[in-house]
Parts: sequence; structure tokens; C-alpha cells
Amino acid sequence: MFLRNIWYYACPASDLKPGKMLHKVLLGEPVVFARGSDGAVFALRDLCPHRGVPLSAGRLCAAGSTVDGKTLGEPQIECPYHGWRFGPDGACKAIPALVTGQEMDIGRIRVRRYPVRELQGNIWIWMPMASDGPVLDDTPEPDHEPPVMPEVGERSPTLIERMVFDCHVDHAVIGLMDPAHGPYVHRSVFWRSEKSMHEKEKAFGPSELGFTMLPHTPSKNSRFYKILGGNLTTAISFRLPGVRVEHITAGTRGHVVGLTSVTPLTETSTEVTQSFYWTLPVLGALKPVLRPFVRSFLKQDGDMVNIQKEGLKFDPRLMLINDSDVQAKWYFRLKDAWEKGGGARTGFENPVQPASLRWRS
Repeated sequence: MFLRNIWYYACPASDLKPGKMLHKVLLGEPVVFARGSDGAVFALRDLCPHRGVPLSAGRLCAAGSTVDGKTLGEPQIECPYHGWRFGPDGACKAIPALVTGQEMDIGRIRVRRYPVRELQGNIWIWMPMASDGPVLDDTPEPDHEPPVMPEVGERSPTLIERMVFDCHVDHAVIGLMDPAHGPYVHRSVFWRSEKSMHEKEKAFGPSELGFTMLPHTPSKNSRFYKILGGNLTTAISFRLPGVRVEHITAGTRGHVVGLTSVTPLTETSTEVTQSFYWTLPVLGALKPVLRPFVRSFLKQDGDMVNIQKEGLKFDPRLMLINDSDVQAKWYFRLKDAWEKGGGARTGFENPVQPASLRWRS
């Protein structure tokens, strides 16, 4: 149901404070994120292999603290049921109930470790092939890195909004890349109206793990772009598993980068996070106005998903057309190519070819 051996957007880095833990369900798996006192983040499967209790219900023991008479050299998560402790590598570090003479290689007891990266104010998680059991092989290191936002350096996003959609991730993603729904779903004084629809033609090409709408002048019927002034170009890229990046260049004045991340929580629940970075001073003053607009934009998509859900109860056969649905077709072809390649980057062949697509919007 979900792509594996690939990076997913987990959460804004600001969600996880030093010395704290955060529980999330991602791809149907319970995950606990923890940030040590040194600021380093790690993630483990959020189930103690002893009795199945969520580790996030316990406590995070800091490196340098004394527990059971021993000084810890690394942060450890302690299960609240029997005090079993697990380190950032997922290995069991302590079973307090054991007594002298009870020989047991507790290091062989492991919980799944998920590689994580903290980049530009975002936490990304590598979701390996699913497996279970009290004794697990260590997760192989990722064979590629998460996406990096262009022209914004190491800064964190200035604006973040998110919403949970009650749908499978595929419906959220193809809705994200649908160029024809705007005048109907997102009617707004800041956006477009049905009366402003006109024919458009955009050039596309393959890019890392996906495809890119090549740099072009933004549509004139999108009022949001007018706020940024003239001499604009924008490029919009999509990459597996569900990451959309729009990079707007405002001449020599600066840049705006919109990151839309689609992360499956369960088979029927998907989190959509919209983040914005900018180097244009004018947008700082407009932030109080932009936030409710972004929130409203996400809610409009969420409301349409709820309407769609009523129809999907009847399991209809769905159709995709040319040219406005070609990006959705590419998405499914990309997923198929990733799965056929075994999830390894070396076995993945991008099926997207350069193309020029036309539609009315």
C-alpha cells in the first residue's frame, strides 16, 4: 500500500523540543521520535518488544543522567511497564528485572530504528521495509537523501500549516498535482475564479525521483503571485513519495519556496503539511494575512476529499484523461517503477519523458 525504503516528511523540527518525545503513526506504524539534550534526533518503533507497551508512554533518560546506579553515555527511552531501556540504535540497554547469574544477551533484543534527518526546519524519516519481532537486524542506511529546498540556506520555514485528510495517500497526492480543480475548489479573491479560466501550456521534464514543471511565468489569473511584484518565474517539482516544491524567483528581490508534504498516517488517513520559506521582506508583513489564506486553501481540499469519500464508498472505476491528468498518470508510473526496482535507488528508472501539456484552468 505504501512505498518503502524512501524518505517521508515526519513533522516540523519545532514539534520536538530537547529532552522530549513525540508519538506519531506513519504508514500504519507507531513511531516515537526523541531529541536528546544535545539536540540530536532519533526515532524508534513505538512498541516495547516485551509486552507491547508504547515506549512514548515512558520517559526519556538523558545522556549523563544516573539510572539504576549507572551513568548513561547516551539518551535512552525507558518503558513505563518494566523499565526496559532502549538506545538510539534500537538495542535494549537494560532489563532491570534480571539478577546476577541470569545470563542474557539483551543487546540482541531490538526495536526498529528509523534513520532520520533534520534539514531546514523539517524532520524526515526513512521508512524501511516492514518487519516485526523482538530480534531485528539493524535498518540499512538510506541510499539517498531527503529533498533540500533551493535558495533558502539553512533557515527554517516561516509559515507552516497542516491538516489531516480522511483519504488514502494516493487521492491526496493526485489532488495535489491536479491543475484543473483550482477554479472550482479554490475560489477566492486571492486565487482564481471560474470566469478567469483560460488555456495553458507548460513544459515538463524528469527530475530526481519525479518530474518538474520547468521554469515559467506564473499564471496571470493567480492573484497571489501579484503580491510578489513583477519579473517572476516559478518551477514546480514533484518527487516520490509525496513531495511538491514550488520555487518562485522574484527577479533579484529574492525567493519564495513552498513545500507541500503528503504523508500517509494510515490506509485511510493522510497528513498534508504546507510550509513556506521566503527571502522577500514584503511577505513578513503579510504573514498574518497569509496564514488564514493557507489554512483556508487546505480546508477547501480537505472538504472536497470528504465529498469524494462519499462517492468512493461505491468503489467506482476511476479514469484519468490527457493532458490535465498526465501528472497523476506519471505518479502511478513512478510508484510502479519504484516498487519494481525493489525500492533501491540503483534499481529505479524514472519513466517520465519530456512533454508539453495543455489544459484549461
